[in-house]
Amino acid sequence: MLKQRRFRFVAVSSTLALCLTLGGCTAMSGLVAAAPSAAAQALPANAQLVHTKEQFEKAAKAARPGDTIILANGVWRDFEIVLTGQGTTTKPITLMAQTPGGVIIPGQSNLRIGGRHIIVSGLVFKDGHSPTGEVISFRRNKADQASDSRITNVVIDRFNQPDRAQSDYWVAMYGKRNRFDHNSLIGKSNVGVTLAVRLDSEESRENGHRIDSNYFGPRPSLGSNGGETIRIGTSTYSMFDSKTVIENNVFDRCDGEVEIVSVKSGANIVRGNLFLESRGSVVLRHGDGNVVERNVFLGKGKDHTGGVRVINRNQIVRGNYIEGSRGTGFASALTVMNGVPNSPVNRYVQVSNATIEQNTIVDSARISLAAGSDAERSAAPVDSVMASNLFSFTGAGTSIEISDDISGIALSDNVIVTPKPVDGLAATRRDAVPMERGANGLQYPIDPALASVGAPRDLKVVSLDEVGADYYVKPSRDGGFATGKVHRVGEGEAAIVSALSQSAAGDQLLLTEPEYVIERTLLIDKAISIKGADGVRPIIKFTRSSLFEIGDGGSLQLKALVIDGADAPDSVGNSVIRTSATPILTNFLLDLDDVTITNLSVNKSFNVITFGKGAMADGVTIKNSDFSMISGSVVAADAETDDFGRYNIEYLTINSSRFDAVQGFVVTLYRGGNDESTFGPHFVFDQNRVSNSGSATMAALKMHGVQDAVVSNNQFVNSAPIAIVQTTGTPIMRITDNRFQSTPKPVTSRMKGTAPIDWAFSGNSFNGQGQ
Repeated sequence: MLKQRRFRFVAVSSTLALCLTLGGCTAMSGLVAAAPSAAAQALPANAQLVHTKEQFEKAAKAARPGDTIILANGVWRDFEIVLTGQGTTTKPITLMAQTPGGVIIPGQSNLRIGGRHIIVSGLVFKDGHSPTGEVISFRRNKADQASDSRITNVVIDRFNQPDRAQSDYWVAMYGKRNRFDHNSLIGKSNVGVTLAVRLDSEESRENGHRIDSNYFGPRPSLGSNGGETIRIGTSTYSMFDSKTVIENNVFDRCDGEVEIVSVKSGANIVRGNLFLESRGSVVLRHGDGNVVERNVFLGKGKDHTGGVRVINRNQIVRGNYIEGSRGTGFASALTVMNGVPNSPVNRYVQVSNATIEQNTIVDSARISLAAGSDAERSAAPVDSVMASNLFSFTGAGTSIEISDDISGIALSDNVIVTPKPVDGLAATRRDAVPMERGANGLQYPIDPALASVGAPRDLKVVSLDEVGADYYVKPSRDGGFATGKVHRVGEGEAAIVSALSQSAAGDQLLLTEPEYVIERTLLIDKAISIKGADGVRPIIKFTRSSLFEIGDGGSLQLKALVIDGADAPDSVGNSVIRTSATPILTNFLLDLDDVTITNLSVNKSFNVITFGKGAMADGVTIKNSDFSMISGSVVAADAETDDFGRYNIEYLTINSSRFDAVQGFVVTLYRGGNDESTFGPHFVFDQNRVSNSGSATMAALKMHGVQDAVVSNNQFVNSAPIAIVQTTGTPIMRITDNRFQSTPKPVTSRMKGTAPIDWAFSGNSFNGQGQ
């Protein structure tokens, strides 16, 4: 969204002060801040304002050092921009928007630059996608790679491929000494790295690129591999140095996968960045001699927020501050991996000569040392140092997990506070270290004797206002259900359809009549709540094969309703709620509270909720609800059967609900393959009653590849068993305090090569007998 204040830095050379608006300009570090204005001054002799693609192409072809091409404000649809040339340090070739943010580029569009000393600024890519594999590319083609060039003050906002499984990069950096700064990249939801530094040609190695002062905005959980925000190199070229600097950026809710920044090359620096509520870590995945320093990680208690993961040789991790991290395993606040002996480049090189010093970790869940130790990853860290760190854990449970021999890590001058001693780590202590917050908002020890321990006192926390294109509003943390207007909906289908069409995201539809008959499928393309009003619990009947269809941008909350499927047609694959047949790019939420759903029995596979391929829900919550007479399944989230690690739901929570005569699965969750790049699915099934269910599927609950499951305090009566299939990782399974009556014990199996399940099976009873 564009801010009302219409000014931002416009890139120019130190000798070219280009003012396009009335009110004057102020030079700022080689940039110009343009003041708001409705009219433009006369253009300098070396600047050309163009209004059409043809005019741009002519100007681009003729561009010489010192020339500036200005795109007139407006919408430039289906615009494939190509700019190359030989500018100089003092006379670059510049492409800029007439007003920063005033040039909107939708449709099938992209930008490619080549040559030297090219500057592009002020453009906004939204409402479209690239027809190629890159939205912005620092090369025109393989033979013409950009060097000494800059992209600044540019926005890419949800410029996703139509199919979320279709991969592309939003930014691909090639060549040498290029800069990508003060840009905003928001909402990438299809497969592919947001920003990739490519090392697949000699011209792009030891590149010296700088990636700084950018806003990397929310990237939703992808539910598969390929969701990194930044990647430097690949395993194929990881033996080469990149010498890229990633500095003073903000990573805000970047949740794509376990690697937020994936370093797959050598001699890179990740410095001074803020990782804000972002799931995953900075991962030194391949390559040697990298530095991760003076970064701030604020997890704020969010699941799977991590810090730094160390692999390979000669890595330096120093002066970082990590607070509120809740990640464990590979996404711990600090993870030092075990390696593979004589590892190939695409696996895990043994950690050697690592320096981990003056870092602070507070209020976090886990540090993992010698992580991933197994028959393959058997090479423990060697010749490494961990010194002058402050690790303070105050919560219960495991705080430091040691999975193998760590005698190869020399410990000195660390302050390590744990709730209980850690086997193999004699330096821990029980006494808390009194802390206070400094002027930068971070915690430091009060004791002067500890002044040299932990993160430095002068650590700067980069702010949101300092990064990104400041003419463009950063996504808020507001929104969700029941945050907007209330629409009272009277009698009939027409009233519901009208209210839906007039509503905005977050609005509520309160149904005031006792019964509604819906003769069309209702498309949900925004966050909408539909509820019974004033103590009324309306009955909704429907005559189509589905009542609700979740489209792109849609989320749905249902409360205090009865949904009756008796009038639905005898069609194959009926469902009360289904995802769109066309690709859904945005993740969504479903919430059912105090809902009764019954009479879904017109055919043999009538589901309540059906996920299609490519659909991803951040969360599905069902509580205080009743389901009966259902020939299909209640939650069918098993569409991603290609076994590439994809799945349909990140968090599924069902509690205090009743399921009777569900012939299919009450729940089926599927995550196939052995990819380790994601965290879910997560499943909680608590305080429910399941009776006479699962007869058609031979299982009442089926969890295939689920990574974290809690099934507790439930009653299972005359039903099929729970079925669990482990496919990858070290899943956590808690099946406790359930009562099984005329219901078999859970059935478990593991794919070949998987580690043992972290299993808790206790407090259950079968036909009144203990387990």
